[in-house]
Amino acid sequence: MEKVSVWSSNRFWRRSATWVTGVSAVLLILLTFDSMAQMKMGTAADLKNKVDKRIPSPTVINYKIDYQLSRARGHEVPIIGGMDANGKSKYEVKEKFFGRDNYSEEEARTLIHKGKLTIQAKNCMDCHTFLGNGAYYAPDLTKAWLDPTWETLAPAYGGKEYAIAAFLQNPPAMAMHERKMPNLGITKDEAKAVVAYLKFMSAIDTNGFPRNFGKIKGAVNAWK
Repeated sequence: MEKVSVWSSNRFWRRSATWVTGVSAVLLILLTFDSMAQMKMGTAADLKNKVDKRIPSPTVINYKIDYQLSRARGHEVPIIGGMDANGKSKYEVKEKFFGRDNYSEEEARTLIHKGKLTIQAKNCMDCHTFLGNGAYYAPDLTKAWLDPTWETLAPAYGGKEYAIAAFLQNPPAMAMHERKMPNLGITKDEAKAVVAYLKFMSAIDTNGFPRNFGKIKGAVNAWK
């Protein structure tokens, strides 16, 4: 009887396909549950207890947010409330945001949600990118809160949140790029809410996206 190679056996390939499909399905289910857990927003208690969450509590707007290179991960990560000796968030250093650093979870959530709705209502994604979604005509705003430009303008406006809000209310008066943003009629309250959303978004761990953001000393040029 002629010996048939296992590589030409239909039975072998059918069993292999069944095993591969089964294992892939299990992995997909496990990864789905892991992704859902990773995308779950943190709470104020998490920040208080120094628990790392990819998406922190809305009350993160009460804290100082930085962006530094993590050598262990090979890309930039948000640093919330100061950095410890291991290059991780301390969740201790607060900073005033429109004169306050004690927004409750409900207040912060409401403010951030209004900012998100304002961005949607003004069709900002027609020009900008947020968390990988949108257009590329204008700057990516995923880490806009951390843009060094606002630090240079902060003294003149009493804080970078005030500088960003002033820009949003009248972009032509503070044009910074050749592609000038039009005046979208954003009110003072809407501008404050949008800035809150931008600050919250900057604290989200996006695995280094967008890559090489800005010109932040210690982050982009840290390898040099």
